Amino acid sequence: MTISETTTGGAPSIHTFDSPQLAPPAGHYSHIATHRGVAYISGQLPVAPDGSHLAGEPFEAQARQVLSNLDACLATAGISRERLISVTVYVTEIGDWPAFDQLYKEWLGVSRPARAVAGARELHYGSAVEVHAVAALD
Repeated sequence: MTISETTTGGAPSIHTFDSPQLAPPAGHYSHIATHRGVAYISGQLPVAPDGSHLAGEPFEAQARQVLSNLDACLATAGISRERLISVTVYVTEIGDWPAFDQLYKEWLGVSRPARAVAGARELHYGSAVEVHAVAALD
């Protein structure tokens, strides 16, 4: 895991790092950034740990991979699903929303963080779903 630290004018540090359980980021970003007790998790696409893209797989397989990737980021930050504050979900077919909601409910259990869902015309690599999250570290 590579950790980068940024300090600006004596302000608290911003730490950025990647999950060793996931493929390295494909662009100029980090999987996770933390600041003042909050973890910001970059949008997770259905990309397997070996870097293979699951865009051609059924929606449920893509959604499960995205949630697994989110778990990897949470674990790397040293926190659990129960620490999620807010989750944003993007889907290319709003008709897939009920299937995602059911998987998400099973994955989260009793936790109920704030959430938004947005229909997207297109996602990277032709993916059907992407999830971005914010979680408490303390």
